[in-house]
Amino acid sequence: MQNLFECKVKYEKIDEQSGKEKKVSETYLIDAVSFTEAESRIYKEMESMIRGEFIVTNIRKANYTEIFENEDGDMWYKSKISYASVDEKSGKEKKVSNQILVLASNVKDAFDKIHEGMQGMTVDFDINMIAESPILDFFPYFKGDEVNEEIPAHLKPMGTSNEAATETTDETEEYEA
Repeated sequence: MQNLFECKVKYEKIDEQSGKEKKVSETYLIDAVSFTEAESRIYKEMESMIRGEFIVTNIRKANYTEIFENEDGDMWYKSKISYASVDEKSGKEKKVSNQILVLASNVKDAFDKIHEGMQGMTVDFDINMIAESPILDFFPYFKGDEVNEEIPAHLKPMGTSNEAATETTDETEEYEA
């Protein structure tokens, strides 16, 4: 599961139309383990993108359950979907809502990408809302099979620790037999 944080960055940039400097505040989405790591990562990302001074003015947890990236998209859209779920304890049906972030060319494209991404759901769902998001870019922890940056020493990938545990267990069983 991803821990997503919306980070607001304020800096001065040159307006393309007037040629004058103006203050802007932009929002970026970061996948990080904690608020501290989100702050560290957004500073690293912005240092490579922005010339001059900038300040991170706000970091808050984001509650997106899915993110659908699309290389043809140029705008992030926030969507709210809902579906019916049965409560295991009471047996009653309840409505569940989730927020999805999708990179698309327009609202219709976002609608299509959501349907495409949610094809595997076994229940029917409704798209209640699609709106432009202020998010300009998303910085995932991992890009495909490649790590976006070095994983901190105190964190270990799940596969590595599980493999080590399996190897130890197998060796122990061989010696006991």
